[in-house]
Amino acid sequence: MLLVDGSESSLRGMLQSLPPVDEVGAHARAAMLATRSIKTTSKSWAIDTAISMIDLTTLEGSDTPAKVRALCNKAVRPDPSDPTVPHVGAICVYNDMVSVARKHLDAIGGEMIPVAAVSTAFPSGRASREVKIRDTQDALDAGATEIDMVIDRGAFLAGDLMKVFTEIVYIKELCGDRAHLKVIFETGELVTLDNVRKASFLAMAAGADFIKTSTGKISPAATAPVVLVMLEAVRDFYKQTGVKIGVKPAGGIRNTKDAIKQLVLVNETAGSEWLNPELFRIGASALLNDLLMQRMKLRDGHYVGPNYVTLD
Repeated sequence: MLLVDGSESSLRGMLQSLPPVDEVGAHARAAMLATRSIKTTSKSWAIDTAISMIDLTTLEGSDTPAKVRALCNKAVRPDPSDPTVPHVGAICVYNDMVSVARKHLDAIGGEMIPVAAVSTAFPSGRASREVKIRDTQDALDAGATEIDMVIDRGAFLAGDLMKVFTEIVYIKELCGDRAHLKVIFETGELVTLDNVRKASFLAMAAGADFIKTSTGKISPAATAPVVLVMLEAVRDFYKQTGVKIGVKPAGGIRNTKDAIKQLVLVNETAGSEWLNPELFRIGASALLNDLLMQRMKLRDGHYVGPNYVTLD
């Protein structure tokens, strides 16, 4: 079932029908879920699940082919001494590094790991539609099978919702069957949880395969209340349409405790069906090392220093 027919009136009608977010309630529920503990028997599963959900990311102006290839090595074999550690969910890079990542992953047995490219004038989203389309096409031509696009937050906040909607539609059509589309909101700039819910439904109605909190360049990013509202949105969208949309928090998730809190949010809000890399990802760079150290602690009974894991 489609929630909108592509017209501005149907889009506004759909968004106006959304119930307001109880901000106090969302913060209280997120805080309550953050207190949930996971037993040792479940912690091992949680750590491996979190590793498999990571979009291992480098988005710096100083990125080099050597750095990207090293990150690909880590993506395939996070702990070279332990082949039981799962590979990560994806590698996420700028357009000019997509072909480097794809070729190296294929050469080292990482064919199953997709390469995600940030697109549409990341991180600002301020460019013409023609530039955004060319940006995305370049990434697809280089071998990206996931596109992380940013919305124009200025247009969204100014009420030009149709512009945001149609840009997502254009990029989704460009991706076709070649790539999954993740739509980034930059929730730290959306101000309210009502806007987060509105952006979530707008993106899903436009064809997003994933909705994503942040670019990682703005703070606050993946706060628990924001992720909670987005998970509620995908749950409700699924009930209305039968279509499951993924969620990707990014920014500020740096250690195992943070990652496990995310898994609890997923399980208690969207449900256990979302506890897999097809429907939940974590955008991160530093997180993987902490997960590996915690995994070693569970395995060997003692903590190891950060020098036991490779630098990112």
